[in-house]
Amino acid sequence: MGSEAGMWALQKEYLDLEEYGIVGNLETCALIGRNGSVDWMCLPWFESPSVFGALLDPGRGGRFLVTPEEKFHSFHGYISHTNILETTFRTIQGQMVIQDFMPVVGQSKQAVLYRKLHCTWGSIRMYGLFAPAPAYGSETPEYEKTEHGIRASHGDLALQLVTSLDFQIGEEGAASRFVLQEGQSAWLILAHGEVDFDTSDATNEATMERTRRWWNNWLEQCGGKRACAFEDDVWGHVVTRSELALKLLTNPRTGAVAAAATTSLPEALGGERNWDYRFSWVRDSSFLLQALFHLGHHQEAMNYIRWIDEKIAKEDSARTLQVLYSLHGEDGAEERTLSELRGYRDAKPVRIGNGASEQFQLDIFGELTNMIYQTTRYGRNLSGAQWRYTRDIVNMAAEVWQEKDQGIWEMRGEPRHNVYSKVMCWVALDRGVRMAESNGFDAPLEDWRATRDAIHNAVLERGFNKQRNSFVDVFDGEELDAANLLIPVLGFLPGDDPRVLGTIDAALEHLSAGDGLLFRYTIDDGLRGKEGAFAVCSFWMVKALVLAGRNDEAERFFLHTLDYISPLGLLSEEVNPASSAMLGNFPQAFSHIGLINSALYLGLMRGKDSGQPRPMGME
Repeated sequence: MGSEAGMWALQKEYLDLEEYGIVGNLETCALIGRNGSVDWMCLPWFESPSVFGALLDPGRGGRFLVTPEEKFHSFHGYISHTNILETTFRTIQGQMVIQDFMPVVGQSKQAVLYRKLHCTWGSIRMYGLFAPAPAYGSETPEYEKTEHGIRASHGDLALQLVTSLDFQIGEEGAASRFVLQEGQSAWLILAHGEVDFDTSDATNEATMERTRRWWNNWLEQCGGKRACAFEDDVWGHVVTRSELALKLLTNPRTGAVAAAATTSLPEALGGERNWDYRFSWVRDSSFLLQALFHLGHHQEAMNYIRWIDEKIAKEDSARTLQVLYSLHGEDGAEERTLSELRGYRDAKPVRIGNGASEQFQLDIFGELTNMIYQTTRYGRNLSGAQWRYTRDIVNMAAEVWQEKDQGIWEMRGEPRHNVYSKVMCWVALDRGVRMAESNGFDAPLEDWRATRDAIHNAVLERGFNKQRNSFVDVFDGEELDAANLLIPVLGFLPGDDPRVLGTIDAALEHLSAGDGLLFRYTIDDGLRGKEGAFAVCSFWMVKALVLAGRNDEAERFFLHTLDYISPLGLLSEEVNPASSAMLGNFPQAFSHIGLINSALYLGLMRGKDSGQPRPMGME
């Protein structure tokens, strides 16, 4: 931005991720910085091209900025039990509050971002810049003044900015300078498509109140069904914020849950570990369902199950099951790079699509079978067709468990005999046997039991390194893998087994990245840059410690991990151990799922009732 106006807000080219809040309508979202800038928004869906992408390139990505013209201090928070974001700006002359929200799908037929500005004392000089950059910044829209504001369009894309403020079209977009006095308010309404709804101040206030009630009611509807294991003053609020963040990432039409709202936020600053997470991973399924059921969100759980059912039913065989799927049903996630974008803090390449969709990952057979098994524990009865495809998945796990794969961490190098992948094949056989036995389903039980035992023996013989007294990353290997902390969680071994205890101690000693932080592995994976601590691994450690009976240690570890949550209660994929700054895509569903489930284990450890079947290892 060449103008001096608003330069104070943009004194830092890139904000830290923890300075961002998220609002959304369940199909897309806006990331809004503490400086008042919308730096990431894709329309109409999460996986659509960005229209505001300053997060990945401040120069050409586009932004929607509303900020004081002079030096300010700011802080932000959410209105209690909602996803309505409030950002407060203080200058020498006055104080301004911006309330940002999007009515959820069903309340509005299109994506609409509302921004209410209200001066609470004094007076404050403000600057606004409306500068969309469609197609990941590769296109420049045409601007025109309208009766109610500004219209920006390019091809089939039309954005309407409705406001009483005077925006003038210039080289950088549409800009406005204005002053608000104490008690005065102004609205800026950004709509995807033509505006054919009432935008009077009274209607806008009613829309915000309706949105507030929607979020409050959504939480209250599950209140009576929520596990009392979550009722704890120490961390109850972070569970609720994680719950609200997960809902923002959950598509109401399909039930799919986006792994994150963003693409290409780096796991290592300046490195190439930059991936697109705007897809739904099969791997998250059983962890997600446990969180949803125990939180009381049975409808969301059943929607997700139906979505998984549809995906499985469309595949020719279990062998063709994908690792990840689009949120809206399209097949494939072809990966390509956007070489013209700088990337967040100059981390290149910027990628859209994800090549992991083409990988062979053995663990998904176990994840899916475990998910199906969990649903039967929560009262679901499998149809004949559902059991047939479940049986096909179990048979596939039995057939391919001795093959190499890319593993849970989706490494881009040569496939390996990943220990965790073998454990998940065991899970597929184990859950298949359990379901067939308890329901009288037709299955080759003798063969399944024999294969289950063979996998178990192979993992104990070749996956456990006696010198390191720990399970390791690959058969006959020596390096550690934090995924093996899930071995007791999955019921492969009891939590107090000496080999499990050794794995916990080895991870605490050799994978530690500081109090409450763990690296997922320490091997050279062939990519430039050293990644940060992996957030979900910390929550796996909490569960492993609970199952090991090391309860005080589990609680201390959990509380240390909470130190790395953003001021708004949001989690990214990773944390930089040196600076405590967030790394990776944001907010990250897997991290929030991990937080919820580890809080559940801690609550159960304290003897609180879950109201649902207890997790494996705590039965």
